[in-house]
This record gives sequence, structure tokens and C-alpha cells, in this order.
Amino acid sequence: MNLDLLDLRGEFGLPTDRVWLNASHQGPLPTRAANAVAEMVHWKQQPHHMMTPAPFTDVPERLRSALAALLSVSPDELALANSSSYGLHLVANGFAFKPGDEVIVAGNDFPSDILPFTRLTGRGVVTKQLEPAAQVLTPVEVAAAITPRTRLVCLTWVHSLSGQVIDLDGIGELCRSRDVLFVVNGSQGIGGIPLRPGDHPIDVLTSVGFKYLCGPYGTGFCWLSPRAMERIETSKLYWLSALTADDLAADSLDLASIGVSPSARRHDVFGTANFFNFAALAASVELVCETGVERIYAHNMALSERLVAEIDPRRHVVQDRGTQDRRSAVLFLRPVGRTLDEAAAELADAKIDVSRRRGMIRVAPHFYNVEADIDRAVEVFNSSPTKEFPT
Repeated sequence: MNLDLLDLRGEFGLPTDRVWLNASHQGPLPTRAANAVAEMVHWKQQPHHMMTPAPFTDVPERLRSALAALLSVSPDELALANSSSYGLHLVANGFAFKPGDEVIVAGNDFPSDILPFTRLTGRGVVTKQLEPAAQVLTPVEVAAAITPRTRLVCLTWVHSLSGQVIDLDGIGELCRSRDVLFVVNGSQGIGGIPLRPGDHPIDVLTSVGFKYLCGPYGTGFCWLSPRAMERIETSKLYWLSALTADDLAADSLDLASIGVSPSARRHDVFGTANFFNFAALAASVELVCETGVERIYAHNMALSERLVAEIDPRRHVVQDRGTQDRRSAVLFLRPVGRTLDEAAAELADAKIDVSRRRGMIRVAPHFYNVEADIDRAVEVFNSSPTKEFPT
């Protein structure tokens, strides 16, 4: 594969004796993000640095600007969050559901995409968990399930238990034609696959910041389209989204006159300055933007294809990845001739870090990996320490 592959090892502090192929679980923190945390720790150790209003606005707005650049959206359309679940609960709690309304989800999806809606059962909302014929739901399957009572469809963009990518446009256009809100969890793709949500029929895009964006755990965001902004009610009025420290210094303050922000800031998580987490995430997102998600995607796919080409099917079977346009760089391998525990132990002993999901090994390379990482992993995958290969 004749691609200009990336080599960003200098941006990360990963140990040289290990191979981290687990971006779908956690992305390692870049050195520049770790330095941002160190600066924030210094601020907290010497809190005179935090006596002006600037830090409380600069930190969240730097992050919001970085995310806006990443997604090619307006900063006003972004709510800062602490997880993808934050955005999903924002929708579940803020949409004006009525008894008998329906929500469609994939029955084989990650629990975070299902639980915010199943908890609405007490309000009479029906959550329809569809089991796809393959790995991910198709527009045809969603169309067959939509009824006049369907108000919302919530799906994962890159399915975390197969690595397959849903048909965003097909499902989104279907939802628009039926006046159904389309909510997408992008946690397994944002930072690894190019996406401009405003170019697609998506209403809400929610994501964590600690996977392919390589930010700290406990970070995330939620993008809301103008259509979604009209339909998601505001559930709180956080003082820092409407006031500044300078306002507090005034002789008097008329709180009754304070209104909610007209932007998505009104949906921000509390404590938006969040110095330790958000300063680091901003630095990580800026690295992703500087590198270019298109280049990252090509790099990750090249590494993934290299592994698929070299894997020995007598040792591991690669799960069906779907059609070419439905693939991500995430791979699932099923061990042959031994248990998952045995196969995982071999990898752990060799310091190859992966995840175990649904009886398989999940491999998720990212832009800090290089070809040598894949070759080292393939050597372990294809080795047979206890028996000869069957003939």
C-alpha cells in the first residue's frame, strides 16, 4: 500500500516496549495535552492565576473553537459535555415525548445508546430495540419499523461491537422525510473518520473525547442542529453560561432578568472551565486538526488492511467487515483452536494491548501507531506457542 503514512510517535509518550491498539477504548494523551494539564495544576497550586475572568472563559471557548474547526460547524452549535451519554440524556430528557411515542434503537448497540430511552418507559414512551439482520441497521430495516408514533431514531455511527459504519445519509434522509429526529453517537469515529455533521441529515451528534480525540476520560461534546435546538427543551440555567465574574462584582444583580443563552451553550455541562480536562482535550483536538482527519483516516485504514492481509486464518478469523463503504479501521478477530482467554493472554504477555468484545479480540489502530506496531501484533497473532498449525 503506497501511502504517505504518519509517524506521530514524537507527539506521544507511549512506552516503546508495548503496542497500544485500543483506541476504541482509550486514546493515549498527547504530550502537549499532558503539558496543558501540568499548567492547569500549576494554576490550582497558585490560584492567583485564576483570579481574573479570563481562565473561566478562555478554557471552554478554546475547546469549543477546536471542536468547531474539527467538525466544520459553528461554535454556537456545540454543548460541552463529560461523555457521549451526557448528550443522549440531554435529548431523552429534553424532548417533549408523550405517552405512546416511540424511539428506535439497535438492539445490539452499546448500552449507552439504549438506556437513556428505556428509562422513559414510566412516561409511556416505547423503545423499540431492532435486531439488525447483519451487524448494523440499514435504512430498509429502519423504514420498516417507523410508525406515525416514532419520534426519534438513535444509532451509533461506527458500531463498537463490529466496527461497521451505518448509512448516515440513507437513515438520516428517511428520518427527515418522516419528521423523525436522528440522533447519532459518534464516539467510535470522531477524530478517526472525517465527518461534517452539517453536511448530513443528522440532528444531534454526541461523542466522548477520550477515544479517537485522545483527550482525558470524562470529556465529550454534543452538536445540535438548528432543528434539534428548536425541539430540545432547556432544563437548567447555569450561572456561568449567563454571567461572568465581573457581573458578580457589580453593586447589584437582577437575577430575574437573566435569560438562557440562545446558543447550544445553554446545554453545557456544569463547571465548563473544567481546567484539568478541557484544556487537555482542546490541545488533543488541535493536534487532530493539525494532522488532518482525512490523513488520519487513510493512515488508520492502511494499518488495518495491513493486519487483515497478514493474519493467518488458521489462528484467527477476521469478522465480516461489511462492504467497502461501511468499513472502519476497527477489526474483530475470533481465535481458532483455543479460547479467547488463551489468545488474549498471548497478546498480553507480548504487551500488545487490545480489547475483548463478544467472544472476539477488538483491534483499533490510530494515528500514533506505525507499520512496525502492526507487524509486531501480526507476529503474535500468527504464532503458535503450544501447538503446530493444523494442516
